[in-house]
Amino acid sequence: MEDQILALTAEVAAIKGAAEVTNRMFAEAYYYVTIPLMVLIHAGFLLYEMGATRLQNVLSSGVKNLLAFAFTIAAWYLFGWWFYWALPTWPLDFSAGAGYMEISGLEYANAIAWAWGDSAQYMGPNMGDNASGVFWGAFALFAATTASIASGALIERIQTVGFVICAVVLGTAAWGIAAAWGWHADGWLVTEFGYHDFGAAGLVHAVAGFFALGVLLNLGPRVGKFNADGSANHLAGHNMPLTVTGLMLIIVGFFGFLMACIILPGEGWSWYGDRATTIYGTPMTLSALAFNVPLAAAGGIIGAWVMTRDPFWMMSGCLAGIISVASGLDVYFGSTVIAVSMLAGIILKPCADWLEGLGIDDAVGCVTVHGTIGLFGVVMLGILGSGVPGLGAFAPEDTVAISLFGQIVGAIVMFLLGFVPGYVVSWIVNKAGMLRIPDAVQERGLDAVKVPAQAYPQGMTSPESES
Repeated sequence: MEDQILALTAEVAAIKGAAEVTNRMFAEAYYYVTIPLMVLIHAGFLLYEMGATRLQNVLSSGVKNLLAFAFTIAAWYLFGWWFYWALPTWPLDFSAGAGYMEISGLEYANAIAWAWGDSAQYMGPNMGDNASGVFWGAFALFAATTASIASGALIERIQTVGFVICAVVLGTAAWGIAAAWGWHADGWLVTEFGYHDFGAAGLVHAVAGFFALGVLLNLGPRVGKFNADGSANHLAGHNMPLTVTGLMLIIVGFFGFLMACIILPGEGWSWYGDRATTIYGTPMTLSALAFNVPLAAAGGIIGAWVMTRDPFWMMSGCLAGIISVASGLDVYFGSTVIAVSMLAGIILKPCADWLEGLGIDDAVGCVTVHGTIGLFGVVMLGILGSGVPGLGAFAPEDTVAISLFGQIVGAIVMFLLGFVPGYVVSWIVNKAGMLRIPDAVQERGLDAVKVPAQAYPQGMTSPESES
């Protein structure tokens, strides 16, 4: 009998060990798959912006996007990952000590988030760790996406080097700090105010949108955008089908972006052993995304169609619809999603027109789609989701619930984290003469002068034949 018990015990242990390995490998594969899906966002941005660019500037917009992707990922490896783990409690704890969960603070970040020294074992091929690399990869794509969002607003008149500097600051520092404060279980916006932003409407979109606004104030409009009386001209892109296709690819990538926001059960980084959660430890499933993301996309398109009948704004409405409910995708039911996303689609074009009326040339509506709608979504969750626990794995009395006040505080912080560095960094870059393309070059075309190459050489006059 004892031999049988020992044999059964060994067999159970072997089955348990095999199950743990299988679960660990599934979790690793799950997050790994989110990375190429998020790369589709960048393919979408590439098509979207090149299509929205006039014929003579197409490749310049593409080069800018590719460099933002490359430099932001490199900078995230060197510095951004450290921001996320080091600063959740700062500046409330000016020494940046560890938070309640003890997975934050300077000491913790120094141990796991530098690409050199002893912490390099967590930033490279570590066969005993199936989590760090895929988590880092997903976050690196979040950072690159944040940087690329601002790109479209600035097309056709920003210098490449100046843009890359702005993109690195946005994707590495501005977003890294925003995520530390509002997308980390120890983040002070979460623990003190119950800030909740499952799909990063504020953390990614609002930060990027208002960073772009700060840059636009220093960059100025494209040549020919505004007349002497202040009225605006429509500077149409060269290929609307390309732009609409790019926007649809962004939506495809969004599914990867949002599935990467779910924490799988039963791993070292998990909140629970038996259920998936948000990054805050509150309940969440892929099923919720399967209901809510298509509904949000549909609602945004319908709302924008009602207001504009314009395919560009309809697809922008699709994106805005998802952004408008991203904060509460783990809270909302479908009827709420449809209502909120339709409202986002309806207000989209009027908000963009208002901004243009102020003399600001946002070439693709980035500030409105990402900034305004991002903050709209954050605040709407405060109205519709007030009272829902802000953190999981705690008794209700030990955590701050979602509230309108907390979401408004978070919205203000996200605005400032985007706008202030966007304005300050672009002001410095402008003073260094590296921000704006000269007007004469804009009139000639950036591709011929700056790349130098042409997207459609058979349809354009070469610089040599002009000279």
